[in-house]
Amino acid sequence: MVLAIGMMIRPCTMLLQGSIQNLHAIEQHCARATSHSSLSPSTILLSTSIQCFEGIRAAKLRDKWMEFQGIKNWEGLLDPLDDDLRHEILRYGQFVDAAYRSFDFDTSSPTYATCRYPKVSMLTQCGLGTSGYKVTKNLHAMCSIQVPRWIERIPNWTSTKSNWIGYVAICDNEEEIIRLGRRDVVISYRGTATCHEWLENFRVTLTFLPNDMAPENCVPMVQSGFLSLYTSSTESHPSLQQMVKEEIEQILQKYCDEPLSITITGHSLGAALATITAYDITNTFSHAPLVTVVSFGGPRVGDKTFRNQLEKNGAKVLRIVNSDDLITKVPGFVIDDNDVAKKGAVHVATRRLPTWLQKRVEDTQWVYAEIGKELRLSSRDCPHLSKRDVATCHDLKTYLHLVNNFVSSTCGFRATAKGVLKRTNQDKETALIT
Repeated sequence: MVLAIGMMIRPCTMLLQGSIQNLHAIEQHCARATSHSSLSPSTILLSTSIQCFEGIRAAKLRDKWMEFQGIKNWEGLLDPLDDDLRHEILRYGQFVDAAYRSFDFDTSSPTYATCRYPKVSMLTQCGLGTSGYKVTKNLHAMCSIQVPRWIERIPNWTSTKSNWIGYVAICDNEEEIIRLGRRDVVISYRGTATCHEWLENFRVTLTFLPNDMAPENCVPMVQSGFLSLYTSSTESHPSLQQMVKEEIEQILQKYCDEPLSITITGHSLGAALATITAYDITNTFSHAPLVTVVSFGGPRVGDKTFRNQLEKNGAKVLRIVNSDDLITKVPGFVIDDNDVAKKGAVHVATRRLPTWLQKRVEDTQWVYAEIGKELRLSSRDCPHLSKRDVATCHDLKTYLHLVNNFVSSTCGFRATAKGVLKRTNQDKETALIT
């Protein structure tokens, strides 16, 4: 038994303490546990080993959380994908999934386009009751598109303009704060769900940021519809921008004396809003902590000036991209070969265009820039996906499957993929039954 313990426990003990003395302590712990338990020595040994490795993971996260949040632009963590970073990406993906689960999609319901659950129980209802986070703010987005009068003749749900778009949650569990190495604030956005949001998505030309979001001598441009959803308001409905900034200001004041991070995550439209939110927070609060975007299946958001200013502000963006997802290739086109995306992204070949002509192309308000660091995945690497249509390739569940099983650019998929997909299908069947 001593030999087995030495073989299984010594590597993680040395990683945690760097001393063989701890090995003897673990051996004594196993001996005491065996004498007071009906479990077999091998079972106790396995349990102790698992706890030891969990301790390694927790210690690594505490010590390297800033790297996982992108302080070094995820260098050396994406290819191959670091397992602890994988766990963090999936964890934030669950917060996005909770935004979808909480949204009332039922157009016949009087509560259509609102949150189905109260703040106090939202995460529990979505399976995140043990996450250590609590929801502090519901977020709504306002559409500014003026629809024609004949729209009044069709169902009322099509005219809904103010929609629940996501939430703010704060880690308030002391054990989780210790594990994470800081108190984490999550802003989570769902993707497109209503008619007006679809209409805003189709407003794809670039537009200048308003004065309160643009620094001096710099006028970044972003997609018109996304900016509208972020900044539009009425007398009775504050803008998404107002709600986010007020909540973040209160959080920064309350937790100014402890390590803090702000993680903004979203899928599809939510990914675009997450990027704009990160820009606005870092542009507004000079004392903001590390602000990180973890986005899934996001479309293009802004031009090169917007990207440069976002980087200058210190925001970190990790884009999870399925190369088979068409949404990540729109709107507009890209002509800057110095973009930070990995090889394989779709670009328009205009490097050899004369400078004056390239400037004309950029002035068309259709030239976007790829933003942030990219983790590129592919549905084609998953042998267990029964469908590879546009909807499936863009679905958040597909993204989480791909992240969970991605290894590296040279080894696209782990052997465990089939089991993960099977469990997910079982979960869907259970949800349909209930």
